[in-house]
Amino acid sequence: MEANPDIGAKYKTSAASAKKIIYNPDSVESVQQRRTISGNPTGLIELTKVKYQWAIRLWDLMLANTWFPKEVDMTQDAKDYKKLSEFEKRMYDLVLSQLIFMDSIQTNNLADNINPFITAPEINVLLVRQAFEEALHSSSYAVMVESISENTSEIYDKWRSDIELSHKNAYIYEVYKNLEDNPTDRQKVLAMFANQILEGLYFYSGFTCMYILARSGKMLGSAEMIRFIQRDEITHLLVFQNLINTTRNERPDLFTKEQDAHIADMIRQGAENEIKWGQYITDDKILGLNNGLIEKYIKYLANIRLEAIGLAPLY
Repeated sequence: MEANPDIGAKYKTSAASAKKIIYNPDSVESVQQRRTISGNPTGLIELTKVKYQWAIRLWDLMLANTWFPKEVDMTQDAKDYKKLSEFEKRMYDLVLSQLIFMDSIQTNNLADNINPFITAPEINVLLVRQAFEEALHSSSYAVMVESISENTSEIYDKWRSDIELSHKNAYIYEVYKNLEDNPTDRQKVLAMFANQILEGLYFYSGFTCMYILARSGKMLGSAEMIRFIQRDEITHLLVFQNLINTTRNERPDLFTKEQDAHIADMIRQGAENEIKWGQYITDDKILGLNNGLIEKYIKYLANIRLEAIGLAPLY
């Protein structure tokens, strides 16, 4: 459906940086006038009155996928961890450190940084649910760390001490920080794409490392936990793919050739960061996961993430 011209005019004249009003009784915005960003919602959540049906389908899916970390038995992993090689222990600890950092940042980013600018209530509830799931993942990592690790403080603090981890995390945070500092509609869109990099690329070397250990019969509880987490992350990807594609239809002015080129560069840099990270944590010393395979896998992921949001593959 074409945009209402009166609503569209507000895009050009209103303060795009304004967060949505929590309670806005002066709003007369109809369901069909809703917009992903820069709309004028009442603040009420009325899920029988919905414009974006994809949001309700994903909401139902996320509810159906509900799980809890303590369902996973980590007893054998505690024994397996002690038998890992030094290279495998290093990899496992670095993976956990990275995952802890990213889900911590993402929980706060969704709740405090992105959702306040999304102006469709059915999408707001999706992002609240996603933030809950990110917090649930943090709880999962706590179960893993406390169950099996020999030095829990070291794992929790590696984001401070490990230069490669710090560099990788800083790249995505800078995009999120730009939205904090300068919340224009363009920055809102860039934050959506940064989410795709985090959810669609930055977790995947770590996930793969856990599965490689499980393939050799070790750390099976950890791999099961990661499967639950990855199932959530796939849904999170769909949330933002739909959000991006819907915003592109509503606001084509924000998706110029220059902007698309910038986004492709963001994803290229994200892929390069993840390749470097995957090769760093494995150090080319993990059976079944060499540097070449890591590079091919991350480039493959970058291509399908781009295609899902209407951009040409890079590799």
